[in-house]
Amino acid sequence: MTNQNVVVSDGKSSMKVAVAMAMSNTSLFSQAVPKPPTWSAGRFVRRKAVKKLESQGGPHKINAWVDSMRASSPAKSPPSSPEHDSWMVTHPSAMDMFDEIARSSKGKKIVMFLDYDGTLSPIVQDPDRAFMSEDMRAAVKAVARYFPTAIVSGRGKDKVHDFVKLKELYYAGSHGMDIEGPSNGNDDKSIVCQPASEFLPIINQVYNKLIQKTKFIEGAKVESNKFCLSVHFRCVDEKRWPELAEQVKQVLNDYPKLKMNYGRKVLEIKPTIKWDKGKALEFLLEALGFANSKDVLPIYIGDDRTDEDAFKVLRKRKQGFGILVSKLPKETSAAYTLQDPSEVKRFLQRLVEWKQVSQCGYYRS
Repeated sequence: MTNQNVVVSDGKSSMKVAVAMAMSNTSLFSQAVPKPPTWSAGRFVRRKAVKKLESQGGPHKINAWVDSMRASSPAKSPPSSPEHDSWMVTHPSAMDMFDEIARSSKGKKIVMFLDYDGTLSPIVQDPDRAFMSEDMRAAVKAVARYFPTAIVSGRGKDKVHDFVKLKELYYAGSHGMDIEGPSNGNDDKSIVCQPASEFLPIINQVYNKLIQKTKFIEGAKVESNKFCLSVHFRCVDEKRWPELAEQVKQVLNDYPKLKMNYGRKVLEIKPTIKWDKGKALEFLLEALGFANSKDVLPIYIGDDRTDEDAFKVLRKRKQGFGILVSKLPKETSAAYTLQDPSEVKRFLQRLVEWKQVSQCGYYRS
């Protein structure tokens, strides 16, 4: 914990103290919180079997990878089933429960955390064209006017900044391994944290190798996110997923300091350090002065398996809410759900409206 490449501008003395506390807190690198019991058997029991297979080698491991690729890429249309209805009872709509969320924030400071892909922008075939709408940008800008707001994404920090185009936000790219705060007006950043900087040479080597290994697999795309890599297979014929998994496995066999996780039609390759979106959330809360505060209400909205790390942190803290963006039943530690980015936008707009009218003293829940 002595070299996390944290820089704080001289004008933010309170931020200095907060960052020092965060970087000296060994809990930031503690073991992940155990997964809570699943709400249903069926598909989630199968995921445990997949994880067991992943510990094996050879063809079994490739088959397990392909199974996990399928499991992380559900069908587009939600089923109409008792399973779905039951899931909605335990994970109700954040829109329907908005008044409850508002009441929970009484006397507290809301801090907003937002994933990007699938949350602020729709999932698209070409990841380079995952543009957010102007209405969504306006909604995020309005939220940031009232609450500290951070974008926490697997994307590279600079890339997601180019998509969002709002200077007043905190950006945590590379699954939280590249954090930067708003400019203080002198082109300096209030906070910079890069706990995985020593892995840059390895990441670049693996990126170049994956480009060569996957270039003959039509539809495969390798994206560099600075401190992590994404291998997109959304446009790859499913029959070629085993081939793609084999190529990625061959490369990673030579790099034991890297690990792979599954996202929505994407393989995420990251350093093995104990740092994720949950650690980024903890770090930012500490940097903002809310390390042990009872007067803060973090709200994290995300759609991906990597966002579960942040949802788990909020459950462990018994503070704030995780909101999963999904139309399909999923195993999740989130308290509430929203169906898609359009509902995320409406939730953000309603949050702003609530803040505006409550300041005038006439909001009615």
